[in-house]
Amino acid sequence: TKAVGGCPANIAIGTARLGLKSALVTRVGAEQMGRFLTEQLAREGVETAGIVSDPGRLTALVLLAVEKEGVSPMIFVRTDCADMALSEADIDEAFIASAATVLVTGTHFSTANAEAAQLKAIRIAKAHGRKVVFDIDYRPNLWGLAGHEAGFSRYVKSDYVTSKIKPILADCDLIVGTEEEVLIAAGESDLLAALKAIRAITAATIVLKRGAMGCIVYDGPISDDLENGIVGKGFPIEVYNVLGAGDAFMSGFLRGWLKGEPLQTCATWANACGAF
Repeated sequence: TKAVGGCPANIAIGTARLGLKSALVTRVGAEQMGRFLTEQLAREGVETAGIVSDPGRLTALVLLAVEKEGVSPMIFVRTDCADMALSEADIDEAFIASAATVLVTGTHFSTANAEAAQLKAIRIAKAHGRKVVFDIDYRPNLWGLAGHEAGFSRYVKSDYVTSKIKPILADCDLIVGTEEEVLIAAGESDLLAALKAIRAITAATIVLKRGAMGCIVYDGPISDDLENGIVGKGFPIEVYNVLGAGDAFMSGFLRGWLKGEPLQTCATWANACGAF
């Protein structure tokens, strides 16, 4: 079975389904899979004007298996793939400025050209008074830190990854990540210390994803009590496959956040969508 995937594409579709106007900036291969992606995004109501067709590269693929409850091994087929060839030339100022908010993801800071593209998008957004959202989205093997069979691996400590991600935080208005992603972004080994380190360099709203436990939203100083934030309770479900839950979570949170709803409501939207 084939389906659209990838953090940015999933969030673009998720927010569109929830009634927001979304667009995706990426590259796809000039082949059948690239056309499938573009056509499916359009069917979902996502603006596709920012998608570049790359004649020299293939569309990235991920092979997904469901091994047992909550365990979904993945093989990433992404050698010199189209979306990682995204470049500054693909970032159109007028197109970026037309959005109220720009969302960037951690994986695309792993290569120089894609990093430059995202940094340009952030600069344009800030220059036009737009908001910047950062989904840390840490996949160690996409940074070359684990073997091809380790697609389900969620955390490998890396000073290099931290050096790429941490400078981004100061420009963000909203930062979303799991406990492991907060650790890698801050370069700390303790969760509370990591949250305080992030708060020291940014006033952004921080959303800590905790899976079945829901989430905690920090919109001010970080105290010594991890629970001293806006706690969003999770929705108990039978877990089949966790892939995409974080993207659905982000879509739900943005559904509330971009409409100016209370953070507690945003967290409820996020947890409900993540559960589905």
